[in-house]
Amino acid sequence: MTSLEAQMTPPQEPANAPGRAEIPVDGRVGADAVSGSNEFISWGARSDVGLVRGHNEDSFLLRTPLFMVSDGMGGHAAGEVASSIAVETVGEQAPGTADDVLLGAAVEAANMAVIEASEQGIGKPGMGCTATAVLIEKNKMAVAHVGDSRAYVLRQGTLVRVTHDHSYVEELVDSGQITADEARTHPSRSIITRALGSDPDMYADHFSLEVNDGDRIILCSDGLSSMISDAEIESLAVSSATPQQAADNLVAAALTAGGADNVTVVVVDVLNDGIADAARRRLLHRAAILGGTVVAVVALSVLLALALVRSEWYLGANGDTVGLYRGISGEFLGIPTYELVGTSSVELSDLPTSVQDQLAQGIRVESEEAGRAVIDSYHDQINAEKDRAAEIAETASSEGDAAQATPEGGDQQ
Repeated sequence: MTSLEAQMTPPQEPANAPGRAEIPVDGRVGADAVSGSNEFISWGARSDVGLVRGHNEDSFLLRTPLFMVSDGMGGHAAGEVASSIAVETVGEQAPGTADDVLLGAAVEAANMAVIEASEQGIGKPGMGCTATAVLIEKNKMAVAHVGDSRAYVLRQGTLVRVTHDHSYVEELVDSGQITADEARTHPSRSIITRALGSDPDMYADHFSLEVNDGDRIILCSDGLSSMISDAEIESLAVSSATPQQAADNLVAAALTAGGADNVTVVVVDVLNDGIADAARRRLLHRAAILGGTVVAVVALSVLLALALVRSEWYLGANGDTVGLYRGISGEFLGIPTYELVGTSSVELSDLPTSVQDQLAQGIRVESEEAGRAVIDSYHDQINAEKDRAAEIAETASSEGDAAQATPEGGDQQ
């Protein structure tokens, strides 16, 4: 998100030498990170000025259940103005439900707001921006999109891009003249064919999708998608335990790959799409009716329900640690619908509060192997955090020792 610090950061050369270690994102000037969660979704975001640009023209919006990324264009005091106007307008105009037509209208209203601001001397003539916005309501997600920022959905380990870039190179990809990988490095990759801020008749792509428990939604500016491939985005999104860790890891990867542009990533996890609760209520209601008529059918229903839930897997709390369970958390007619099949040494207290809250409800995984892989990733991320804390403590201790060793009243330069 644009800030005064970002605007004052001097240009830097890209640091993409082969074999370069990953660039840490915490504490960088010109960067911003925000996370949160509620009963239905959990989210995290990070925006970074990058390693080449002198200021950040990206803006993002986290106004649950509305999320948006906007990449400004037009240079200093222009791009960031356009993107800020866009997210503010969409935030004000967006519907309260997942209505993609109304969300598209909000983006089109943002287009007019950017044009009118330029005409009134706000920002600079010719300023513009992209807009990719989603509004999530239980198991439905409305999408509105203009430009080359992107929206992805990660489902059961597979990443799918759901938006279509409005760019010259995307047209080349569509016609089969170049591949998607070639588009990332094409000399004309910055040419946008549709954006907010220039054409009063501009229209937004809009559509709705079904989302499920466990889905991970990713919004990003082209500072991510132009630096790393979709395969790399998928790998990092799968291996990151929380939305904030996913956003951090994706931004770090873009910086490590060269950081040639501002990079902004918003990640949203669907925790509860409302379907399971509704299905459970319907099942209990039907069982109660049958219980008053045909006991044998009730018994059969119980057996079938138990057989069904045993094909499910989830991670949950096992005392003070993370456990792997088969089934669905809870009971059916007094019968537990889960069993503990794997334990771990991952302490709940070492995990972010948002992850602890998710584990308390149960985090659904595709299989036993997928669950154990997530536990392994928790181990790795906890160890990395502890190593980083130890390094910070050691540095602070060394600086303190050096200060104590300085002679009192020594020479001053």
